[in-house]
Amino acid sequence: MTDEMTKDPKGQITTDPSKPAQRMRAGSMTITLGPWIIAGIALMLMPFIFTSNSALTIMNQMWITVIFALAYNMLLGQGGMLSFGHAVYMGLGGFFCMHIMNYVEDYGVAFPLPLLPLFGGLFGMGFAMLIGSFSTSGAGTRFAMISLGVGELIAACSVIIVAFFGGEEGISGDRTYGLPFFGVEFLKQIEVYYLISFWLMLSAALMYLFSRTPVGRMANAVRDNPERAQFLGYSARWVRFYSFCASGFFCGIAGGLFAISYEILTEENLNAASSGVILLVTFLGGVGFFFGPIIGAIAFTLLQTVLSLQTELWSIYAGALFLATVMFFPGGLAGLLMMHVPAIKLGKASGLIMPYIKTLIPAAIGVLGLCALIEMTFHYRHGATGDHEMTLFWTTFDSHSILPWLVAGLITVVGIGIAKVTAPSMKEAWDEANTAGGGS
Repeated sequence: MTDEMTKDPKGQITTDPSKPAQRMRAGSMTITLGPWIIAGIALMLMPFIFTSNSALTIMNQMWITVIFALAYNMLLGQGGMLSFGHAVYMGLGGFFCMHIMNYVEDYGVAFPLPLLPLFGGLFGMGFAMLIGSFSTSGAGTRFAMISLGVGELIAACSVIIVAFFGGEEGISGDRTYGLPFFGVEFLKQIEVYYLISFWLMLSAALMYLFSRTPVGRMANAVRDNPERAQFLGYSARWVRFYSFCASGFFCGIAGGLFAISYEILTEENLNAASSGVILLVTFLGGVGFFFGPIIGAIAFTLLQTVLSLQTELWSIYAGALFLATVMFFPGGLAGLLMMHVPAIKLGKASGLIMPYIKTLIPAAIGVLGLCALIEMTFHYRHGATGDHEMTLFWTTFDSHSILPWLVAGLITVVGIGIAKVTAPSMKEAWDEANTAGGGS
């Protein structure tokens, strides 16, 4: 018996919370559960902050993308399997759920809508078992090419097998014809929001727990060194297969939630573009961290929904952000945040504030000037004949006049020039903040 363990009057072994080791374990539990509790409370409160239906729709899309990205990261981040056709598993789960919704409507079957994503997950996992049986023998180019081929094959079948996919028009359904769940008929967006939020928390928790299982941990080992994992007695192929099936299950759940939220699915939910988007989202957030895809999904959805309302060129900016992330921050946005942990632990993070302000703000202004030049060029080349007036950054001006071009060019040059001059001092501050000893 350890020093921390004592016996109560009945002779049962109990723990003493005053002991340091047990306080540490209690603290670890608090650290582990803290983010989940905060996330749950935030999900419950957000509809009270963002009350409009459009905001609820954006958040619904955001949470569905989070589930999809976390599921994709089970392959890419944990298993090292680069898939170019993973939208297939989400799309098939969604199509299957849509058929269930229509069956419930046609035959009046008593079926509670909140359980629908579970069937989408099972269908996605079943298809993943079929494809994974021959695709998970390797994780390199062979797996990537098979995933691309399967994705293209299913996308092509979606316009041929009309009975299941509905052809080019897709299939639609009505979620309100299902059995009310404790009086909730899911007529309002906020009801759908809480349903999606519930599945988000449940799916994220299950995926996190999966990453802590022996299979989840072995997926990391197989990703890094499959030969050594096999030498230790683990089958790399089976580890990849289990990860692949689990990922297909959660992709199917995301598809079921998509069917509930949007009540329509088309070929776009299966094609290579959707698979490319989820790869971009996951890599943008950071594949090396469990919460990375969450950040990536939130950032990308905001870019896609909010920025697309302001400019037709939003995809260019999203692509530029992805390119900058790959080139300068391979760990993604999550990796960028985690880079600051050593400085925080050393108590020197405050020394980075002023160097950041002196460098990043001029850089941001310079980038905005560059964006203005891009927008003006697009308007100059593709605007309607005689339409010389455009509005940018709440300012209306003549895009064919020389003055706006000079101003935008000057802002770009000056902003980026100042950032370039102050960048060395920011690097020195960064090195100092991450070095033990010395003044803070």
